[in-house]
Amino acid sequence: MSLWSQNALDTLAAAGLRRGGARRAVIERLDAQPCALTAFEVEAAVRGDGRGASRASVYRVLDELVEHGLVHRIEVGQGIARFEPVRAEGHHHHLVCEDCGTVQPFHDDDLERAIGRVAGRVAFAVAEHDITLHGRCGACPPASAA
Repeated sequence: MSLWSQNALDTLAAAGLRRGGARRAVIERLDAQPCALTAFEVEAAVRGDGRGASRASVYRVLDELVEHGLVHRIEVGQGIARFEPVRAEGHHHHLVCEDCGTVQPFHDDDLERAIGRVAGRVAFAVAEHDITLHGRCGACPPASAA
């Protein structure tokens, strides 16, 4: 079990939440992913792992993780949210394909410096940020000119 998974379980237990099987399954699934998942993808993966977890349990656990600052909820448009662990290392942003729905992580040091410069100009202390760029991925055919 990774440090993030153990910290998530310990944090929720300290908040008075039981260490149930669904909670552990959702946490372990999120921990194993390189990027954000939808609640539906988490549910399907947990069931695919042979663990029983109801849809309500998955949503409840995701809400608890967000509430305790352990998971980011990323709005990718069209009423869809994705979830990924909050980690000290590996901060990244997201590219969302409007055609196929693929989400790709990206990191850009120049972008991070630009955010710092903007914050400095307006005397603003950025606590956290997430950039989500929407467009069309290279695997999808170009839009036809109308």
